[in-house]
Amino acid sequence: MTGSVSKKSFSLPQDVAERLEREPNASAYVVDTIRARMRAEDLDAELARRGMTVTAEGQARAKAQRAQVEQEWSPGRRAALRDRSRRSAAEMIDGSGSQAPAA
Repeated sequence: MTGSVSKKSFSLPQDVAERLEREPNASAYVVDTIRARMRAEDLDAELARRGMTVTAEGQARAKAQRAQVEQEWSPGRRAALRDRSRRSAAEMIDGSGSQAPAA
C-alpha cells in the first residue's frame, strides 16, 4: 500500500478471522477484496447509468448458464476461450487492437 493509510479495528466472525490468519499479509488481502467490491459497485453504477440494471434474478440466470457451459465444455476449451478473451481485452486497453481508424 502506498500513500496515506488509516488504521481500523474490526470485530470479525471466527471463520473470517481464521481465514485472515492464513494470509501472509492480511491487510493487503482485505484491501484487494474491498477494491474488487468497489470495482463491482462501479460497474453496477455504470451499467445503471446506461439503463441496464443488474438483478438477483439476472445474476442467478447467468450463473446457471455458466454452470451449464462448464459442464458441456472441456477445461481446455474454456481455458482457450478465456485466454483469447483476455488477449482481446488487453489489446483493446493497450490500443494495439486492429481497429479501423475513425473517419
